[in-house]
Amino acid sequence: LSAHKFYGPKGVGALYVRKGTRIYPLLHGGYQERRRRAGTENVAGIVGLGKAAEIAPKEMVQQSRRESNLRDRLEKMIRENINHCQLNGHPTQRLPNTLNISFEFIEGESLILNLDLKGIAASTGSACTSGSLEPSHVLMAMGVAPEIAQVVDQ
Repeated sequence: LSAHKFYGPKGVGALYVRKGTRIYPLLHGGYQERRRRAGTENVAGIVGLGKAAEIAPKEMVQQSRRESNLRDRLEKMIRENINHCQLNGHPTQRLPNTLNISFEFIEGESLILNLDLKGIAASTGSACTSGSLEPSHVLMAMGVAPEIAQVVDQ
């Protein structure tokens, strides 16, 4: 569970390990955490994760509603002002904080560069697939054409 996914600090997470499950350390050299992880614990990060986990359930519905409204406003403005764009995904059953749109005749990286120059944060995909030359596996699984699912210039 990554804390930054629910507004906690970056670089800290929690792992649930079922009783009896054997895990092996990824980092060696110290005996912290019952020899499971070497290094000094990030106490501030751990406390931040705990606080975020405490707050998140209380704020989730309101935050989701706010994000959905912002996403829908952005989508409406794009559709009203830009021709040849298409929504990738279901029109109503989707994440409140995500809008995936393809723009015909516009290369993704060029669009992102121009948006960045105007101070607008956007991406052509998730952080975990940045730099991939393959079409988006998510869009492909959704049945989007390969030329549209190809979100990174080659």
